[in-house]
Amino acid sequence: MIDGLLDVRGVRHSALVGLDGKVVARAGLREADLPAELTLVAAGRAVIGSLQSNLNADGWQELLLDVDGGPVLLTPHGNQVLLTAFDDVSSLGRVRFAVRRLLGTV
Repeated sequence: MIDGLLDVRGVRHSALVGLDGKVVARAGLREADLPAELTLVAAGRAVIGSLQSNLNADGWQELLLDVDGGPVLLTPHGNQVLLTAFDDVSSLGRVRFAVRRLLGTV
């Protein structure tokens, strides 16, 4: 399913993470890099939960984290989160479009 994201210029890797923190699917992501990426997802979920609580918001669309290794886009998909790591923030529009097309929200 998510392998197609690797065809998008600038995308380094992607992972679909379940509510329990387990990887459901991954593309271009080495086993050794999983712990760091799962930590990002967990931290992102904590930030989103806090913001939702403080703002009385029901849902969220996406969260962009610009970390040392490059930007990471977290996108909700049901009770899962799609993590997409890419090369530069200037690629954000292209990556967002590809993610939305993949998830069927375009």
